Amino acid sequence: MPIAVGLLALWLSPRLAARLGWRRLLVAAFLASVGWAVAVAIANGFSELVRPVRLPNDYLADVSLIRSPGLFLSTFVEHIGRFHQHVRGHPPGMVLILWAMNRVGLDGPGWEAALEILGGAAMVPAVLVSLREVAGERVARSAAPFVVFAPAVVWIATTADALFAGMAAWGIALVLMSLVRRGRSSDGLALAGGVVFGEALFLTYGIVVLAAIPVIVAVRQRRVRPLVVWALGVAGVFAAFAGVGFWWPAGLRATVAQYRAGVSRFRPQSYFWYGDLAAFAIVLGPAAAVGLSRLRDPRAWMLVGGAALAVILADVSGLSKAEVERIWLPFFPWIMLACCSLGRWGPGTNDSGTGASLTGLRPWLALSMASTLVVQILVRTTW
Repeated sequence: MPIAVGLLALWLSPRLAARLGWRRLLVAAFLASVGWAVAVAIANGFSELVRPVRLPNDYLADVSLIRSPGLFLSTFVEHIGRFHQHVRGHPPGMVLILWAMNRVGLDGPGWEAALEILGGAAMVPAVLVSLREVAGERVARSAAPFVVFAPAVVWIATTADALFAGMAAWGIALVLMSLVRRGRSSDGLALAGGVVFGEALFLTYGIVVLAAIPVIVAVRQRRVRPLVVWALGVAGVFAAFAGVGFWWPAGLRATVAQYRAGVSRFRPQSYFWYGDLAAFAIVLGPAAAVGLSRLRDPRAWMLVGGAALAVILADVSGLSKAEVERIWLPFFPWIMLACCSLGRWGPGTNDSGTGASLTGLRPWLALSMASTLVVQILVRTTW
């Protein structure tokens, strides 16, 4: 099935990337990401869609421990040792979301899997919107197929990190949109982006370094106000959680203490300075390496370079230490934007690129899809 879906996508995606209206392209990219993630996952059986969330160390295992949200948050740090691995290693946001879903009847592994797959696919339109705002529509259209069909799709269905990636991407996209607007609309977008990114920080600690992307763009464009409003939105989320008893820095310290008391003794940092980067290379695939070598657009480099800086910070600081490929899901789509350099626009192309031809993508896109299938078949992970 994934081979048939891949061949159809290889034939259609360059044409659709060039000719669809912008909003339709975003919808198509989102749906294609969902479809490709599911198609790749079920290559090993339909049970693969829910197997990861059924594992005994997943968030669902601790939902029953929540009696009330306030009590759970206020005692989370104190009682962190009684939770399972995934909950101990993250802020309390994800298990709280699953508790809320349970309360309204959306309980069980099927609903969690759906949330994570849809959340992961949502990162695709977010980064494309970001690239369009910063570098223009033609550049964003050129990158679209590569963001959808990167090998990282193997971990979108199904892992909570995919949802984290989608939340973080939209938090950044909204503030980038605010940087090219003025007045109340700019402030509103920046504030909304800050709230979304702040909520994402209560799902996972590691994405804090992605703040490098909007900071670089804001400095380059000399727009400080949207960045300040964005930071106020983030601070508002922190204040709300602190008001009910959970302080984010204390949670991070408790998580680090739990890790150091466990398997950290057998996982030296020196290995993961390059081991995690090797895992990240698997997530990106070979097309990203070629795209990075060919990228000359300084506007696109603001996003790609900001993400590269975030990856380095995560690696050096140990925020990514001993993690597997899925930890890089919030980072990979920003690096994949470098693949915008692999396409060539035909003559007569207007600023939006619609109605024109986009060539040169298929060989690299085929290589990326082939890499995805190789990873799915040969790379063994338990996630």
